[in-house]
Amino acid sequence: MGTTMLSCKFSSLPYCSRRITATINVPKIKVTKISTPRLPNRSLVAELDYDYLNSYIPTTHAKEDPCYSNINTTTSTSPSRSSTNSMEVAKLHLIMEIVADRVEMHKNIGAQRDNWNSLLTTSVNMITLSAATMVGLAGVSSIGAPVVALKVSSTILYMAATGLLVVMNKIQPSQLAEEQRNAARLFKLLHRELRTKLSLGNPSENDVDEAIEKVLALDRAYPLPLLGSMLEKFPQTVEPAVWWPRQRQRRLRKQELSSGGTLKGRNGWKPRLEDEMRKVVMVLKNKDMEDYLRMSNEVLNFNKVLAVSSPLLTGLAALGSCFLGSVNASWPVMLGVLGGALASVVNTIEHGGQVGMVFEMYRANAGFFKLMEETIELNINEQDPHKRENGELFEIKVALQLGRSLSQLRQLGAKISFSHEENDFEEFASKLF
Repeated sequence: MGTTMLSCKFSSLPYCSRRITATINVPKIKVTKISTPRLPNRSLVAELDYDYLNSYIPTTHAKEDPCYSNINTTTSTSPSRSSTNSMEVAKLHLIMEIVADRVEMHKNIGAQRDNWNSLLTTSVNMITLSAATMVGLAGVSSIGAPVVALKVSSTILYMAATGLLVVMNKIQPSQLAEEQRNAARLFKLLHRELRTKLSLGNPSENDVDEAIEKVLALDRAYPLPLLGSMLEKFPQTVEPAVWWPRQRQRRLRKQELSSGGTLKGRNGWKPRLEDEMRKVVMVLKNKDMEDYLRMSNEVLNFNKVLAVSSPLLTGLAALGSCFLGSVNASWPVMLGVLGGALASVVNTIEHGGQVGMVFEMYRANAGFFKLMEETIELNINEQDPHKRENGELFEIKVALQLGRSLSQLRQLGAKISFSHEENDFEEFASKLF
């Protein structure tokens, strides 16, 4: 063992003349031969392929397929569960991307069809008024050539206006724009629901299937193309708009079926709450939904009259302009001028007032109440309270959807008695619209 001597002399300090001696023992290091590990012969790509297959190939496939006989498929439970959950998360993210694209599509097409409504309404009115002015000028003109030119021009303009009005009244651009606005809003709502499910964590295959069904149901309720799948603008009977799939009872996950603390008791449901929800359903069905369906039917009938009147008036005006100068009577001039003026007024009321949009708005409101009715009945008819939505959260959701506070919702239930006649109760359930 080697020894190193350290000495220092503090001669410069007047108060210290002590000599300090220190000894440091340094151990001898024995150098041995270092052995390096031998690298495996297989390449990095083969190693990665082996790990991937080891993680994702099920054991049953390895037993059935001889190609996987040399692969060790013994995996723990937690990685398999984690990979399954990751797959569901990936699927929900994919659906969210599709939903976001649907939002942009409906938003853009809705703006385009709103422009159709304003541009076509203005154009048809200008064409009709121009033709009516030409008929008036031809009626007071005594020269033959100008009369013929005005007569032919006014007839062409009236025929063009008649064709445009037939197309406009068939497709109802204002109603189409309202459909796309509703679709964009509902797809945004679905996007937020999916984001909430992902934030809560642990999505299941049922969540993925439910999201796909909702996307397809919205596509059926609010189609994008005009030809073939366009909604009927003048139905025989008015029914609420339906944009949701057929609702089924909620299936509990395995972890929810266990004796966890989240599902103890009656899951927030009480007899008072069930009775309150039954009364809310009765008011929604007999007051709110019935009222909006009645108004929808009235607006639809009014729109039918306007849709028939405007092309009929322009057609009569075109007939009057054809006989202009051919008969010694004043009725061609009167028919051509008055028909064009009245057609402009009717067209302005129908498309400028967006009567089709009002009909679609009332129909969508009735559909909103129908969705609430089905959701409430689905919960209160379920015998197992654990398969329902949480009672406290459900009461808050119903109250806010109706534009009420919790106290106002409970007061509504207290005012209603099943012993009263349905027509005796005048209050509506919704304060929102």
